[in-house]
Amino acid sequence: MKFRNFKAVPKMIFGRGAFNQLHDILSEERKQDDDFVVFLVDKVHQDKALKDRIPLRGQDQLLWVDVTDEPTTVQVDTLTEQVKAKQKLPVSVIGIGGGSTLDLAKAVALMLTNEGGSAKYQGWDLIQNPAVHHVGIPTISGTGAEASRTAVLCGPERKLGLNSDHTVFDQIVMDPELIQGVPKDQWFYTGMDCYIHCIESLTGTFLNEYSQAFGEKALDLCRQVYLDSHPDSDDKLMMASYMGGMSIAYSQVGACHAISYGLSYVLGYHHGIGNCLAFNVLEDFYPEGVMEFRKMLDIHQIELPQNVCADLPDETIAKMVKIAKGMAPLWENVYGEHWQEQVTDDMLTRLYRRI
Repeated sequence: MKFRNFKAVPKMIFGRGAFNQLHDILSEERKQDDDFVVFLVDKVHQDKALKDRIPLRGQDQLLWVDVTDEPTTVQVDTLTEQVKAKQKLPVSVIGIGGGSTLDLAKAVALMLTNEGGSAKYQGWDLIQNPAVHHVGIPTISGTGAEASRTAVLCGPERKLGLNSDHTVFDQIVMDPELIQGVPKDQWFYTGMDCYIHCIESLTGTFLNEYSQAFGEKALDLCRQVYLDSHPDSDDKLMMASYMGGMSIAYSQVGACHAISYGLSYVLGYHHGIGNCLAFNVLEDFYPEGVMEFRKMLDIHQIELPQNVCADLPDETIAKMVKIAKGMAPLWENVYGEHWQEQVTDDMLTRLYRRI
């Protein structure tokens, strides 16, 4: 048996007020007078106090990114060209925002040192050259993007990540103060991404003691946040997000994410709500998890959209089925190496029609 040689984020800071140390972190990377840093920041912060706390210096680039829609390979390539126009590589790329912004930062850091468009690298271990130094700073918790080895993008043919050891952040800064004031629905849907990571990891065929240790603790933290009431729930959710990401990094996600990718790519649903829509029809796969998820929906008075796919044209459903069926590692985690015998077009069509 060959075991995965897994790369984790080498440096991390956790704690309230940790964002204030970003200046010191970047000072270690700045060696020459003309060295510069690129900040990719979710434009939702453009009119908020965080804007004035970003440690900009003279030559630095501040790029506000729009993540209203799922991040795309076109968006990555456009941002990369904006940075390359400086005629010198930055010493660091900083992503500040939710999972989509962090994925954009990872992808841009990669594309600055790898030739061709980013769609060329959608898949597993296609990246050839190490990325520019890059730092992830989440301002909403749940996706695990701060811990993962992927940057998930919608490309010309499918939604798929740039999965590589080079994708992993060199540094993350986890400051629970930054996730205060997130809209309730977004807080719920993004947090459920973490909850679902744990359910998929802990019930999958790839489960091992490493992924189980992180998954069980992350799941416990999710339950404290979404079933109970804690004054430090932001701290708990931020750690759950990281640990959930670590769990799937050494195992894999499963059926929910495979189906969610179809929803995101074809219908444009953001990853968090897409996962929730998919998970709600997967009681045959994850009976206890779905039951608990529905309890969380009730507690927080979240109303999922209904009949999203019921009346869609057959050809639209067929596109989503093709994308979901193409997620081979995810289905192998669900069923094992002979997953093709179980994952049929008919089965996937029935599931999509129920969403």
